[in-house]
Amino acid sequence: MLAGQTSLGVGSKGPGVLAVQQALADMGFSVPGGADGSFGAQSTKAVRNFQVHARSAFPAVQATGKVDAATLRALDALAPPPGQRGQSQHLPAPRYKGTPVRVVVVKNEHRTFLFDAQGKLQSIFGNAVGTRATQTDPGLKKVTGKLNEAQSHALGKKLWGGPVFGPRIIDLSWADGSRSGEELHGTSAPAHQGEDVSHGCIRHDNADIIALYDALKVGDMVAIVDSINDPNLKAPPATPTGMPDLSGAVASRK
Repeated sequence: MLAGQTSLGVGSKGPGVLAVQQALADMGFSVPGGADGSFGAQSTKAVRNFQVHARSAFPAVQATGKVDAATLRALDALAPPPGQRGQSQHLPAPRYKGTPVRVVVVKNEHRTFLFDAQGKLQSIFGNAVGTRATQTDPGLKKVTGKLNEAQSHALGKKLWGGPVFGPRIIDLSWADGSRSGEELHGTSAPAHQGEDVSHGCIRHDNADIIALYDALKVGDMVAIVDSINDPNLKAPPATPTGMPDLSGAVASRK
């Protein structure tokens, strides 16, 4: 896939870049604009978010935003086969301090994991979370309300002058019922997905927030964590020690 290069980065083009972009999108990392075979700023962001996720299982991976051999090996190990979506290993457990949850928001890799009631992974979505000054608070939250498209647009217009919340809002409280001031919602700025840009809420692509809205009900629990290694989650499953070579799943996406 590297085709004689030491890495893929800004300015790289071709089937290798396309394969990496599609693998990242299939794992739920935000690739605004989609896989196009051209490595730019959005690809750099998606690769860096993946590297943040992978480095605890693959110590050789560094969060550079460039695809080197170590990053490619991690992608080959973690990405699903071509044509599939999701991830089968190195996942957060669907429980927080022993409490089952339907959603785990992992802030530092900018992904939202949706589980069914039995704890099976259903989907992974990219997200954007709060800035350093307006952080998304980690902890155990609870779904306390759901706003449809008309209600979301009306609230966005009232507060910010436009439909900034996208087509759905899922209101969150703390687990004890006290107000958190945070929501899962859509976005009017898809290019900023995968970043720390919000006022504390967790933004999703508009198609993704509809999927979350349809899957969740009032009372469902949501864990927000800084990283996949948060001690309040059960330790993620260990990645097998035998790493595939560069002919693995991602390298075959040509």
